[in-house]
Amino acid sequence: MKTKIDVLVVGGNGGIGSALVQAFLEQGEQFFVHGTWCHNRPHFHHDRLSWHNVDIADEASIEALAGKFGKLDYLINAVGVLHNDEGQPEKSISQFNPDFFLMNARVNAMPSLLLAKHFQRALKAAGKSVFAALSAKVGSVGGNRMGGWYSYRTSKAALNQALKTLSIEWHRTLPGCCVATLHPGTADTALSKPFQSGVSKDKLFTPQHSATCLLEIITDLTPEQTGRFWAWDGSELPW
Repeated sequence: MKTKIDVLVVGGNGGIGSALVQAFLEQGEQFFVHGTWCHNRPHFHHDRLSWHNVDIADEASIEALAGKFGKLDYLINAVGVLHNDEGQPEKSISQFNPDFFLMNARVNAMPSLLLAKHFQRALKAAGKSVFAALSAKVGSVGGNRMGGWYSYRTSKAALNQALKTLSIEWHRTLPGCCVATLHPGTADTALSKPFQSGVSKDKLFTPQHSATCLLEIITDLTPEQTGRFWAWDGSELPW
């Protein structure tokens, strides 16, 4: 009998998040998947899938979710924001808006720290585990050649730094856990929809393609690879 593998996809009702949920379920009958949603209840159901209503920016909500897990093999945070009704990525510093900046930080950077804080016990109980978050290539400081998008870039750079810092601490206290940041490429989702005109067809992926590529990376990660930034194709990105 195969050992049960427990997976949590935070933001499992989003474009890439929902594709990751399905990809893990298709990996084999040993995978039991948990997905979170906040505002829109998912309609997808499976006998090895459980849904949880969670506000990822609220610590009490995350703490309550963590209390349901004795052990967790994979935790992937797929939540992210690039634009909303009140703001778009800035083309110039003259468009900078403090409220839009703080919203980006609250959604893109802070939740992974809260998840790490409250799920470290469950990840440690698994022995060998992976803690990963979807970042973005534009969050790379060393790879920034275009400028612009101040709030989104900064929030993703903060996420990258947070997970790099976490990997150093957990290398001592959770040596069996691999911490990773992941760039999924440009997927055809609501997040990227307003910005797809400049993306070539061969670089605009379906959510399913992005999820399949990410799943291969995630399931191959080892504790020795902790603290690194991976692109969808398996290449390593500069911080």
